Amino acid sequence: MVKVSEFQEKDVVNILDGKNLGQVTDLEINLQAGRVEAIVVPGKGNGKFFGFFGGGEDITIPWRNIVKIGRDVILVRLDDMMPFTKPEAAEGGYRP
Repeated sequence: MVKVSEFQEKDVVNILDGKNLGQVTDLEINLQAGRVEAIVVPGKGNGKFFGFFGGGEDITIPWRNIVKIGRDVILVRLDDMMPFTKPEAAEGGYRP
């Protein structure tokens, strides 16, 4: 079992380019299915303080793009062409 607070302490790293994307700021949870759908990290130039005072867009990473959750890091697979929009915001449906 993993607590939300433990997720927020882990760095998120893209395995394709080694870039540290930051730390998890939020989770998207499907209450009907009872599962985490995505993790959210701050976008570039987004120096949020507890979710406030931020600029820029958050990066929403679908759960299926998580490769490994380690003790200190979450490894994800994101390519440059992957859209970081939420399903309801994407025109014509969500296609990662």
